[in-house]
Amino acid sequence: MRDEYKLLIRQRKAGRLPPPDFLGLAAAEQVRRFHESFPQYQMTPLAVLDNLAKELGVAKIYVKDESYRFRLNAFKVLGGSYAVGRIIAQRLGLPAHQLTYQTLTARETRDKLGNLTFVTATDGNHGRGIAWTAAVLGQKAVVYMPQGAKPERVHSIRATGAEVVETCLSYDDAVRHAAQMAEQHGWLLVQDTAWAGYEEIPVWIMQGYLTMAYEAYQQLRQNGEERPTHIILQAGVGSMAGAVLGFFVNMDGEDWPVTVIVEPDQADCLFRTAQAGDRTLRRVTGRMDTIMAGLACGEPNPVGWKVLDAYADAFVSCPDPVAAQGMRILGNPAGADPRVISGESGAVGIGLAAELLTRPEFSVYKERLQLDQNARILFFSTEGDTDRAGYRSVVWNGAFPLL
Repeated sequence: MRDEYKLLIRQRKAGRLPPPDFLGLAAAEQVRRFHESFPQYQMTPLAVLDNLAKELGVAKIYVKDESYRFRLNAFKVLGGSYAVGRIIAQRLGLPAHQLTYQTLTARETRDKLGNLTFVTATDGNHGRGIAWTAAVLGQKAVVYMPQGAKPERVHSIRATGAEVVETCLSYDDAVRHAAQMAEQHGWLLVQDTAWAGYEEIPVWIMQGYLTMAYEAYQQLRQNGEERPTHIILQAGVGSMAGAVLGFFVNMDGEDWPVTVIVEPDQADCLFRTAQAGDRTLRRVTGRMDTIMAGLACGEPNPVGWKVLDAYADAFVSCPDPVAAQGMRILGNPAGADPRVISGESGAVGIGLAAELLTRPEFSVYKERLQLDQNARILFFSTEGDTDRAGYRSVVWNGAFPLL
């Protein structure tokens, strides 16, 4: 076992929290209707990688490819757009079920709202989603980016017309700074993590991610595929992972899929929190040097953590080459499998699965997680090549060696 690799498997226990209603089918259907009202909406593909499954010794591998989402190359716009919509609906006194693109972009709506400024902190994908949504609705956005943000991600946000401020701060400190600026200037903070006194909007963001989970659930059924036995979910603060897991718990009840949460070893706040086992959130401080920039978060979202704490079966902290391996596997498909262009944060789950399924030193964990010939594993590739130079460096030039 490598020092950088840490893995924690937990036994399922009786007396868990009831399924989180705010992540259930009714919420998913409402959110999906909202996203479907956008002219840019199109269901993203669910890649079925049968040849890869055969090579790894499992029954099925499914990958939800979010590089096609709203032409923004990442899933984050789902949460950001829904949260912005809910903020506007709240200001107008509209019930959530009346929320549509047409309502939000109507001249009457703009006249009632006046000029609004939405603010957030991001390493890229979330901020681009907020900036894009603000631009579509004729409003303004200010986006703070942490130290080391990739130039292409900065440029893609500026291209929406948003004001982008590059800082010398960590992601978590940039979040705090964005919150201070919102209070100082009267801006509307749309952040994808929660803290005391700031929970409603992060809940809306988590609900926005339900469209992705609900689509995958429907695609599996419509294509005659069996339900997944396993889901491997990457996590930063835990909002996306909590949303997807909460949805499947609602849909599958006590027989929800075995769920593994994976993080970079330099930003493994959820792993540390799970390992401590006392329900006190753990923080990672200092530099978080990882290629998985979208997961480089040092503080868990407490709303997402409640779901993960109740239902996640395993937590893994892993080094960067695992993500690099996943990028190469998806970008160079086996046989006739479809190609999936997946960025660092989107591909780490596949990289982890390849490790667990093929390395002898992980056989005990493979057995405990029931990753066998009957396993049907669902992954969410949450971003494409949002940093094309970095993607090519890994996939073309082998910047990170295979493990």
